[in-house]
Amino acid sequence: MKANAIEEKIVVREATKDDIPAMMDLIRELAKYEKAPDEVTVTEDIFMEAGFGPNPVCWSFIAEADGNIVGFALYHIRYSTWKGPMMYLEDIIITAEWRGLGIGKLLFDQLIIAAKAKGLKGMCWQVLDWNEVAIHFYKRYKGVKFDDSWTNCVLHF
Repeated sequence: MKANAIEEKIVVREATKDDIPAMMDLIRELAKYEKAPDEVTVTEDIFMEAGFGPNPVCWSFIAEADGNIVGFALYHIRYSTWKGPMMYLEDIIITAEWRGLGIGKLLFDQLIIAAKAKGLKGMCWQVLDWNEVAIHFYKRYKGVKFDDSWTNCVLHF
């Protein structure tokens, strides 16, 4: 199927709690793709509370084709002391058989619309240095800057 025809077939919408099992499947698929299947420790209950509990800390858009979830984008709000509130794109995940058809663009464009509608000052994210497909994807957007002057730090509890 050509990328142009895919836009007519895909519905992008806000995620609901009923989408969590399919989103978890996609998360596990991504972890396997990134050669880290044992790193996923989040559960459906944790995901439910974080995204749909009384104080959500993240939000998602779903990409559906013929009623089946084929991808999603998850974001949260971060605060930059220099710029103000910004959208942080945690992940765009597209199931393997639907990659390369323009679904990532539909989701990314929806994120930009949502960030502007919320009055956020921009959007930031990370991309693995070996993920050339993703890097090429992001380079197609005017104004995207890659900044390798920062070192990622993580502290897990």
